[in-house]
Amino acid sequence: MHSRSYIQDQKLSYQQSLANQLVTAVIILNEKLAIVYLNPAAEALLNKSLYRLYNTESEIIFASTSINSSRLKQLLATGQEFTDSDIVIELNESHRFTAEVTASSVEFERTPHVLLEFKQIDQQKQISLEVFQHQQWLAARDLIKGLAHEIKNPLGGLRGAAQLLSKELSNDQQEYTSMIIEQADRLTNLVDRLLGPNQLPQIQAQNIHGILEKVCQLVSYSNDQKINLLRDYDPSLPAVECDQEKLQQAVLNIVNNAIQAIDESHSITLRTRIASNKTIHGKRIKLAVQISIIDNGPGIPSKIQDTLFYPMVSGRSNGTGLGLSISQTLINQHHGKLSCHSRPGHTKFTILLPLTQQPLHQAPLSQENEL
Repeated sequence: MHSRSYIQDQKLSYQQSLANQLVTAVIILNEKLAIVYLNPAAEALLNKSLYRLYNTESEIIFASTSINSSRLKQLLATGQEFTDSDIVIELNESHRFTAEVTASSVEFERTPHVLLEFKQIDQQKQISLEVFQHQQWLAARDLIKGLAHEIKNPLGGLRGAAQLLSKELSNDQQEYTSMIIEQADRLTNLVDRLLGPNQLPQIQAQNIHGILEKVCQLVSYSNDQKINLLRDYDPSLPAVECDQEKLQQAVLNIVNNAIQAIDESHSITLRTRIASNKTIHGKRIKLAVQISIIDNGPGIPSKIQDTLFYPMVSGRSNGTGLGLSISQTLINQHHGKLSCHSRPGHTKFTILLPLTQQPLHQAPLSQENEL
């Protein structure tokens, strides 16, 4: 049986060291709302040490957010804690994150302080968004398939009737039935493209860099703008279980889209890496091959980024909006994931393919070579 004083000593010992062991970021502000303490998790999250931030006003962290000095002063006065989610904190252009923040009033040396607890939620938000977008994409695909079949059936009858009618008409009048047949064929072709590829992939172990090199070769034949294509390959990548032609088409669609969106002053980089512990449509994948197609062009308009992979969505006035939708279908057939992050000056399409094969013995092309 331990004495009360022993238990009290143990309690104080844990209390004194607990903050430094927490994975939750903790920041303490004094009554002037200046930073007086950061635990190691907060230093890592803010990418700055306590020595650099000590006595710095909290406004440096919460600039342009809902947590302002008036709310924190009210907290000190009333002691009423609050929690805000989706707080976007941007310390500089390269360090930006989203967090859930809880603010409460505490007392140190008989002086009121503000205790801030940060929980970074970027990854959870991204996973939830990707799952939601994938579900929306599947729903859109099912809707389009249903509509496409309803459209194709009467189109076939319309075309057949026009063919029969043309046999009864004079040569001058056949011009009208020819137009009906031509437009029916055009709509049938559009519907087929909307439906996308319906053949199952022929899966074999492939060297991913051979597929990317074929894409670069095809692009070089039609690259009238002479846009630089750069390679940044990981030579240690293992073989990937995939359909060579389907994966080639998926990457080619993305690269062609990038070429149409940029000019000769910009470049496109094809990058390959190993990715670990990734989430693909809600499932945790231990290892995956990551293919990135990156350009430094103007970026994708923000208003279409959430629906970018839907059919008929395009950022160009003359675009069909089918290329990326088809790429999404092809990657999904491989149980992979296609995603995009874009801002002015940096657009990155990422393909994740689950990895099951052993490493290839043949080393691919060297890194950062210009095509």
